[in-house]
Amino acid sequence: MLSRRNVRIKIMQVLYAAQRQERSDLRAIRSHYALMVKRSFELYLQNLLILHRVCEYAKQDLATRNAKLRPTAEDRSFRATLATNPAVRSLSDNKELSRLYDRYRIRSLIDADQIKQLYRDFLTTEAYATYNAAEDPDHRQTITLLLALYKWLQGQELFLTMVEDHFPLWDEDKSLVIGAIKKTIKALPVDEDFARDYESSSEAVSEFGDVLLKFVVDTDEQLLERIKSVLQNWDAERVAIIDMILLKMAIAEFLEFDSIPPQVTLNEYLDISKLYSTDKSKEFLNGVLDKLLKELQAEGLVR
Repeated sequence: MLSRRNVRIKIMQVLYAAQRQERSDLRAIRSHYALMVKRSFELYLQNLLILHRVCEYAKQDLATRNAKLRPTAEDRSFRATLATNPAVRSLSDNKELSRLYDRYRIRSLIDADQIKQLYRDFLTTEAYATYNAAEDPDHRQTITLLLALYKWLQGQELFLTMVEDHFPLWDEDKSLVIGAIKKTIKALPVDEDFARDYESSSEAVSEFGDVLLKFVVDTDEQLLERIKSVLQNWDAERVAIIDMILLKMAIAEFLEFDSIPPQVTLNEYLDISKLYSTDKSKEFLNGVLDKLLKELQAEGLVR
């Protein structure tokens, strides 16, 4: 599920935490990285379960309406299509997904009253009214409705509270998770083991992320000396922590991953610096990395 960009950011965060806590033990640092990757998958599962539960609440709504002594015309005509359509049923009937919810304790992250409120609020939207007006919604209409529901959820303060209460780094993983949920919705009805594609360690996490993290930790002093050699009139102690980490990661990537064009690596770290460091970081990193790259290429260490 994680892209190389996501992995770079997580490694940056892990290295920042390690430096702040004055930890240099590779095993502990790698364990923190694995936890960060795991939390991204848990965030995906929580988003999926919120969407899933909002849809499923239609069955409880139907039961409540049917139990009324004096049901209204609206009550009598109500259908739980939001829950009973084949797309959502493929989630409800998925035993492997249910096991994942249990394994990662995702159900405990969701409050029934909050789901009820989200469901009731969504029923007032134009998207639901359009879907409900269809006598027998087809698959395309259902997928359109579910995408509209998930987009609507992202704009609800209650949804954001539910997510951020358990995942403070929601903003950093947001684009990743939103993309994964939309992909899941478009693939409905899903196979029994569909979630494995999101849970399993990807090439970006293992073959790229694990290797990059280990290289940076193992060669920290050598990387620092490389950086010091090009810091003209600038004390390494004055370089912002995030900037120094990004410099070390970029050099490590230059040296260890010859399949990634150096210019791609350079641009990636400049983009990350714009999001996570100071206003002047991009210009500073660009100058330092340009010098370092030319130096490494002159030594035949980088193509």
